[in-house]
Amino acid sequence: MKTSDFSYDLPEELIAQYPTADRDRSRLLCLQPEGQITDSSFKQFADYLKPGDLIVLNDTRVIPARLFAQKETGGKVEIMLERIRDEKTLMVQLRASKTPKPGTLLLLDENTNFEVLGRNGDMFLLSYEGEEQITDLVDRLGHMPLPPYIDRDDEGKDKERYQTVFSEKPGAVAAPTAGLHFTTQILDELKNKGIDNAKLTLHVGAGTFQPVRVDDIAEHKMHSEYARVPADVVKKIHETKNNGGRVLAVGTTVVRSLETAARGGVLTSFEGDTDIFIYPGFKFNVVDMMLTNFHLSESTLLMLVCAFAGQDNVMNAYQHAIEEKYRFYSYGDAMLLTGKNALATACIA
Repeated sequence: MKTSDFSYDLPEELIAQYPTADRDRSRLLCLQPEGQITDSSFKQFADYLKPGDLIVLNDTRVIPARLFAQKETGGKVEIMLERIRDEKTLMVQLRASKTPKPGTLLLLDENTNFEVLGRNGDMFLLSYEGEEQITDLVDRLGHMPLPPYIDRDDEGKDKERYQTVFSEKPGAVAAPTAGLHFTTQILDELKNKGIDNAKLTLHVGAGTFQPVRVDDIAEHKMHSEYARVPADVVKKIHETKNNGGRVLAVGTTVVRSLETAARGGVLTSFEGDTDIFIYPGFKFNVVDMMLTNFHLSESTLLMLVCAFAGQDNVMNAYQHAIEEKYRFYSYGDAMLLTGKNALATACIA
């Protein structure tokens, strides 16, 4: 398949630059396996589920991973933290007028600097010299790492709104955006309806925004991210399936985590890096339903959604969303999808 098979044209004004006033005021496009589309709102999300279903959430927490430094020569450098490898080593993306060479010092303040060690593909390795812990340094000097398509600086409200209400484990540099629509009230409403939830962790990396640079998608090398699927989540999923319930993944990060843990054909607990690349033709072992936001044209995330709900169905739904002026991307609206082989049709309230 070609990358261009997943292309669409989006008017710039449909890219959400700010979140809605309230998390659950987003719109919800519901797509059935046969292609039928329903326009709804996220406040009605619980109406599309039934007692015995299980929703799986990503409890990662976004860290203020954007740092600003300067070279000894005075040149400005933007650092996007990808991963803290250990107490003294970071993996980052760098943006500068001239690419820093190994040995270059990047100064954050009078007592703190990084040294460029070298490159690892699109990433750079930095060593850290400073008295405080790296995590404390990032909390003190870092900015919220808003995606590149949000054309503004981060603001105070982003510290709260670019996090899910169930975020717990720091480590992500991008939010699991499908979870941004949930409120504690909606989670309580689901519980009261007999719809349980389970939490896993995938620390979303900056690589999630990297474009596919090959024509044949099978040649694309997927970025790697840390994921953990605990044993208690596996147990809940097996119980749900055995009782005839459906498993709904909140976001592509949850889909990737669960399908990684089930790569051998049976879902088991998992902890480690995953570079799973899901595109049309993939056989889903775990996920029956998915909640997701709208994704960039020609992106791996759009390819995953097409694999799950059918390429023609998804691309038609995107065109419908554009015509109906849905809000796109991280701070935008949501889609509720049922897999082609799901236990039952989800989108009938």
